[in-house]
Amino acid sequence: MSQNLQSVRGMNDILPAEAEFWELFETIVAERLKSYGYKPIRMPIVEPTPLFKRAIGEVTDIVEKEMYSFIDSLNGEPLTLRPEGTAGCVRAVIQHGLANQATQRLYYMGPMFRHERPQKGRYRQFHQIGVEAFGFAGPDVDAEQILLTARLWDDLGLEGIRLEINSLGQPEERARHRADLIAYLEQHQEVLDEDGKRRLYTNPLRILDSKNPALQDICAAAPKLIDYLGEASLAHFQGVQQILRDAGIPFVVNPRLVRGLDYYNLTVFEWVTDRLGAQGTVCAGGRYDGLVQQLGGRPTPACGFAMGVERLIALIRDAGGEPAPRGPDVYVVHQGEAATRLAFRVAEQLRDNGLDVILHCGGGSFKAQMKKADASGALYAVIIGDDEAASGDVQLKALRDPDVPQRRLAADRVAGCIIDQLVDTEEEES
Repeated sequence: MSQNLQSVRGMNDILPAEAEFWELFETIVAERLKSYGYKPIRMPIVEPTPLFKRAIGEVTDIVEKEMYSFIDSLNGEPLTLRPEGTAGCVRAVIQHGLANQATQRLYYMGPMFRHERPQKGRYRQFHQIGVEAFGFAGPDVDAEQILLTARLWDDLGLEGIRLEINSLGQPEERARHRADLIAYLEQHQEVLDEDGKRRLYTNPLRILDSKNPALQDICAAAPKLIDYLGEASLAHFQGVQQILRDAGIPFVVNPRLVRGLDYYNLTVFEWVTDRLGAQGTVCAGGRYDGLVQQLGGRPTPACGFAMGVERLIALIRDAGGEPAPRGPDVYVVHQGEAATRLAFRVAEQLRDNGLDVILHCGGGSFKAQMKKADASGALYAVIIGDDEAASGDVQLKALRDPDVPQRRLAADRVAGCIIDQLVDTEEEES
């Protein structure tokens, strides 16, 4: 007997009870993003492989080790499942001339793919919500995006998330720092781990972000990029900090915060927590002014961030903030040919009035159907037999309040009665 097929390791099913909470989470986030003027955009999951090599950097871990890349069997084109969203969003902005029309505030949601070792908070298919702003050169948009995320944590009822910021300056400033950093690290090659030795001449800035305990003292004493920033870069960074202070947003300047992608410049930031173990970053981003031109567009300042959906949902659950699953408003129970015909009409009438309705399918006794009605979490059961069908009436039973008596109503009145009772209940609870 053949073994049942299973999902790919690190790519998880999101089952109905959980998916309902995901929908609620995404709705809350989308409403907050729209309140700041961001509009949705949807890009393909598959993009040309050169897009990520040019945008992310060929010597990054993502491109070197983590991308799901393949050759299109029809035309030989190298393709990749997107490992992040910014590159594809920039490609879309260039391809459709969006940045040429006006400044743009965009957001997207969806799965990303990286071939990593699966662990809690890190999966091979994971989900991100990304935010990108194009055409804004000053520190105001950098700070506004941070304020947006701080407000979002309040919307989601999250606490214990702290903000770390840094500035990566401009390419020429990083080049001077890079030369001194390599010279410094060369003096400590015997202590570097394998990743450090591999990155020494290709991406030495990433060594400073190492989580290896043996490298912490060396990294702490390394030349700091902020000491190499010129007047304009420092002014931009001070502008971001001033807006955050004015808004009362606590932050820490972390000179070792470098981000793992090559396209960043000036402001970078991370929101981190200690409640998720090693995978403590729940939202991160920064400015990437050179990327649009690097990918073939006009010079366009840009800034954005991405948040990890799985990690934020885990944080909400850890804080006990996940709402209980909500059942339908009504479950329609029916038995008999005439009753079934009336049940369909009543169910559609209830839906016309904005109620969520499950119409029982599959037959069964009234007792069995009522058990399913109760298990569904419905607030009310509408019960229809052939006697009710003959008279045009239905029975209305409150499933969650035993003090409310069962009532017989004309079929065309049941929707109004249920809505009135729901309104009365909401008023009592408020």
